[in-house]
Amino acid sequence: MATMSVWRFDDPDTAGEAVRVLEELQKEGQIQVLDATSISWPVGKRGPKTHPLHGFTTIGAVGGGFFGVLMGAIFLVPLLGLAIGAAAGAATGRFADVGLNDALIAEVQAKVTPGTSALFVLTEKAVPERVAEAFSGFHAELITSNLSDEQEKILLETFYSE
Repeated sequence: MATMSVWRFDDPDTAGEAVRVLEELQKEGQIQVLDATSISWPVGKRGPKTHPLHGFTTIGAVGGGFFGVLMGAIFLVPLLGLAIGAAAGAATGRFADVGLNDALIAEVQAKVTPGTSALFVLTEKAVPERVAEAFSGFHAELITSNLSDEQEKILLETFYSE
């Protein structure tokens, strides 16, 4: 079963630092990263800067439209207004099918704001206690959604097909 996690940090640089911890956890076999993206949102900037993560053995290298669409739904659509939001709704409607409902997206929108950063990770086979312990020094807030086997299948078919 896959898990979609968002680790939110209190400054725009910490997500980049947390990537190294994530890489180490994967090397130790404590987590399997399927796909990941970090964002940084410095104060005074209109929107966040996304940083797709490479170097993991990920499905993101195969197709990887998931985080691009998710970032657009969370950060771009609210800025562009209702007309574009309605058109984007069709593209993002599949999020509910994969366990990412409007409440989760709204929570991320409310918490990942100027002056913060976040690490978006799609994982499997995580040792939750070890991951939480590794991230504890970062003063991170975890926003998470476990995906059922069916939701994971839909996510992979929708966003990661070749």
